[in-house]
Amino acid sequence: MNQIYAFLAEGFEEVECLAVVDLLRRAKFQVSLISITGEKAVTGSHHITVLADALFEDIDLNKADLLFLPGGVPGTPNLAAHKALTSALKTHAANGKRLAAICAAPSILGELNLLNGKKATCYPGWEDKLLGAICQPEGVVTDGMITTARGLGFAMDLGLELITLLSDQKTSDEIKSNIQYQ
Repeated sequence: MNQIYAFLAEGFEEVECLAVVDLLRRAKFQVSLISITGEKAVTGSHHITVLADALFEDIDLNKADLLFLPGGVPGTPNLAAHKALTSALKTHAANGKRLAAICAAPSILGELNLLNGKKATCYPGWEDKLLGAICQPEGVVTDGMITTARGLGFAMDLGLELITLLSDQKTSDEIKSNIQYQ
């Protein structure tokens, strides 16, 4: 069973996070919303408050197969400012484990030098923060163990891509059909 942590900071982009989490849970993955704020209630960039499953300080990052960063502003800068999270992202990558980020959040991976020589995408205008990356125009890009997506409009595609990577194409296709996504 894959353990996935999706990180919440004040100002996160709600749909980018929850659409991906929803799809991963439909695929029967163990997905936990993790607050980095010290409080379980976290308010997104569009003033929607979400209740996290756990606080950052209460989780075991070694158990995670995938760390997922939703975008949003000021969510992305808030995630980037959390030193324990950025340290965990570097360790996770060094251990050959999967990372995913959408919208502005791939900039965090770029600023941590985790995208060097890798194809990646992000919300238009944030490419200069994808340090060392080979920027791509596609909606979702996977290069090795890192998957990035452009923004909210590609949240469903990101979720389905992660299901394919963590499970298989058949499972991804079944979920895509069940939710009537074309």
